[in-house]
Amino acid sequence: MSSPERILSWLLFAGAAYFLGIAIVHMIGVKIPFLFIYFNVPSYAYQDRIISFFAFGWSVFLYTAARKPSDQLPLLSGIITSGVVAIIALSIINSQTNFDELDPSINPWIFWLETGLLLIYLLAIIGLRNAVKSREK
Repeated sequence: MSSPERILSWLLFAGAAYFLGIAIVHMIGVKIPFLFIYFNVPSYAYQDRIISFFAFGWSVFLYTAARKPSDQLPLLSGIITSGVVAIIALSIINSQTNFDELDPSINPWIFWLETGLLLIYLLAIIGLRNAVKSREK
């Protein structure tokens, strides 16, 4: 395994663990910052449980791609596409939601920080995927 592929593999394993953590805390209803993006926004248990099984799916996809990224380039493309859509959706939520209406103590800067960190993670995956892809040619 090349150095970029090894780094990509570890990043994908880390993402799989992160999304597994998201799935677990959403299923049991424990609002932990960075595992619950909107940790201080009111939500219903059924909403959190729906998020939990979608997060579990992300965990499985990331784990599958992490095992040998060079063999999973189409899956990586799907993960990247889904990640771009997720970043756009989170940005729309962050910019268009009136959080004061929900609770005046909510400060959305933390949501932007979390979204930004996810964007950095996604950009690292894109760059490393491209490096792995160029080595495959």
